[in-house]
Amino acid sequence: MQINTPDWVKHAVFYQIFPDRFARSKQPHKRLLKNASWEAWDDMPTLQGYKGGDLWGVMEQLDYLQDLGINAIYFTPIFQSASNHRYHTHDYYLVDPMLGGNSAFKELLDAAHKRNIKVVLDGVFNHASRGFFFFHDILENGPHSPWLDWFKIQGWPLSAYDGSKPANYIGWAGNRALPEFNHENPEVREYIMEIAEYWIKFGIDGWRLDVPFEIKVPGFWQEFRDRVKAINPEAYIVGEVWGDSRQWLDGTQFDGVMNYLFAAPTIAFTAGDRVDIEQVQDRSYQPYPPLFAKEYGEKIQHVLQLYPWDIQLTQLNLLASHDTARLLSIAKDDKPSVELATLLLMTYPGAPSIYYGDEVSLPGKLDPDSRRGFPMEAHWDIYVLKYHQKLIALRHKYPALRTGSYNILYAEGTVYVFDRILGNEELIIAVNIGTASGNASFEVTGLQTKPNLLLYGEAEISWSNDEEKPDRLTLTLPPRTGCILGPDY
Repeated sequence: MQINTPDWVKHAVFYQIFPDRFARSKQPHKRLLKNASWEAWDDMPTLQGYKGGDLWGVMEQLDYLQDLGINAIYFTPIFQSASNHRYHTHDYYLVDPMLGGNSAFKELLDAAHKRNIKVVLDGVFNHASRGFFFFHDILENGPHSPWLDWFKIQGWPLSAYDGSKPANYIGWAGNRALPEFNHENPEVREYIMEIAEYWIKFGIDGWRLDVPFEIKVPGFWQEFRDRVKAINPEAYIVGEVWGDSRQWLDGTQFDGVMNYLFAAPTIAFTAGDRVDIEQVQDRSYQPYPPLFAKEYGEKIQHVLQLYPWDIQLTQLNLLASHDTARLLSIAKDDKPSVELATLLLMTYPGAPSIYYGDEVSLPGKLDPDSRRGFPMEAHWDIYVLKYHQKLIALRHKYPALRTGSYNILYAEGTVYVFDRILGNEELIIAVNIGTASGNASFEVTGLQTKPNLLLYGEAEISWSNDEEKPDRLTLTLPPRTGCILGPDY
């Protein structure tokens, strides 16, 4: 079958925003909570406290995002909730008043679209919360509630808060704060489909789906796709699936997934034995043990062969998210590890995603530490910001870095080299993860040009003058560095 994916995603650079922690508006927009007891912005975050970030604050930072080169935003949940992360949904039709409500979101959406910045929302459709109206009605009225079949009730009485008693209903991952929907109920299914349609009509550009693998009702995600795409064929549907996602990436369900299968080996390769095991154990990906270039290349080839090419180009590639520790902390504050991984991220097929603050070297261990407030400018690492800007600009400038073929040219020891080719445009990317200079000499066949202009990074470059081996490239890379070679025109 023909696979159709949104073209704009292939050219997108995403920025993931955790709304409570990115920006608190400097203007007096709030009618309520003007003097709220927010956590201090720069204090370590807590599991339950709020820092007061809002959508007006995001609007005030659109210039910053545009200067960075961002053209797509993925928001973690923004709907009304009683949690700072908002995965405990109260009302799927109401943007949280603490964030500014529906009117602030509409204003932000319009402002983003004027700048050609797409906006994708987080859809939490496997479970709701104890404060969700339909479930709250059951808590109030017990077996007399008309909404019993909307959830997985197992007995009475329900114990929504007292952990010493059985909950008597199914909560996601055993968490009684997150009652699971009964997706076998046609009314539940229709309700979720209508939510998806409502916000697409409102103007959002897609959905990121939270734990979609938990919904096992046959045909559910096929219908979701059909109904969303009927309104906007270019809407992006991306699932949070951490492993092999072939069963969802058959062209009838999602356009892509959060590509932890790229993140894991990339971290293992660039950070190597610097990885802090405490920050990655018990996660659903394996950025350890350390990899050398050959093993890294094998893993990347495996990932690239899993899905059709049009799906590869709409994967959401990342190095960190709200569900992981930040790479800087995973790598025990080793900044070259982050730069090398970012170079690989920005030159890989699919849409790269930056977790807010990573571009200015914001640290953060596992939740809640990875959800810190975005730092004040005085605390930015300007070097890190500049190389993010430069790599993003190169990705926007050269179509080959977005949709060109990916071919491994050399993968031995600590040196990994590949090319991206689209028509007459040919670029070569090389990284050396070693603590000593890295040398690589290899034949490059099939190129129409000999990329020899250093677009990024450091390297000594030499193309052979030997008539018998005119296509041999020799590279010498300083320790812990990478480079991009482009055409000299």
